Amino acid sequence: MHPAPSVIVFTTLSGLGFGLLLFLGLGMPDVTGWVAFVFFAIAYALAVGGLLASTFHLGHPERALKAFTQWRSSWLSREGWCAVIALLVMAPYGAGLVFMGESYSILGLIGALFSLLTVFTTSMIYTQLKTIPRWNMKLTPAMFLSFSLAGGALLSGQIKAAMVLLAVAAVVQVVYWKQGDQALAASGTDMGTATGLGSIGEVRAFEPPHTGTNYLLREFVHVVGRKHAAKLRIIAFTLAFVVPLLLLYLSPHHLGALIAVVSHLVGIAVSRWLFFAQAEHVVGLYYGKR
Repeated sequence: MHPAPSVIVFTTLSGLGFGLLLFLGLGMPDVTGWVAFVFFAIAYALAVGGLLASTFHLGHPERALKAFTQWRSSWLSREGWCAVIALLVMAPYGAGLVFMGESYSILGLIGALFSLLTVFTTSMIYTQLKTIPRWNMKLTPAMFLSFSLAGGALLSGQIKAAMVLLAVAAVVQVVYWKQGDQALAASGTDMGTATGLGSIGEVRAFEPPHTGTNYLLREFVHVVGRKHAAKLRIIAFTLAFVVPLLLLYLSPHHLGALIAVVSHLVGIAVSRWLFFAQAEHVVGLYYGKR
């Protein structure tokens, strides 16, 4: 898939933002006044900023509101509803902490639940796509959720929880990469099934369907060299998990935690780029690109 910057920004920032809102909804950290304001401002900036970035990938952003009417069948619509509910519920909860120093725990719990559901529904937008075997796995929601929880714990200053969740997310990432590399072959899809000529015998491409490019090739066929992918995976894994874990273990003070957050953010962004760039859409088989 073409790794559009807007979608990478969306999946990176919104996951961290809603992860932080989840922990704030659970009272972690237990803050009030201006300190609470700073935490909620960061969470909303990440969550809302990510959601706004996603609209830049839409062909007609002005029609985005129509997506809310399809909640019965569309994971995108469900994501929108969960995000709006989470943000609306967390607003009075945060206001109570900031201006009155009081915690309306029921609102916090509801907001935390819908923050988690927002990340899950986002992951299901990709998981449901059978045409992309690398995404069509149970590990896809596990990866989105583990990244969000780890990032939320890190941003909220929950050091012990962050270390555990970062380790879990690291394991999920490695297993996802390993299983994802075999997903296209395991799906049983090949040139024969792509063209519908498999019943005749072995099918191979003699010439491309046409000499020029088109929308399908631009959006759904993106080839990443194995050497480049391997290097980027090392960079993503190191920055997203290894560096934050080492910093939290060796230097769990404010400066070390800040560097850990920045490193994690950059590492997750690289991982998200690979998530899209390495997603082999089966349409590539028809064009002889897989």
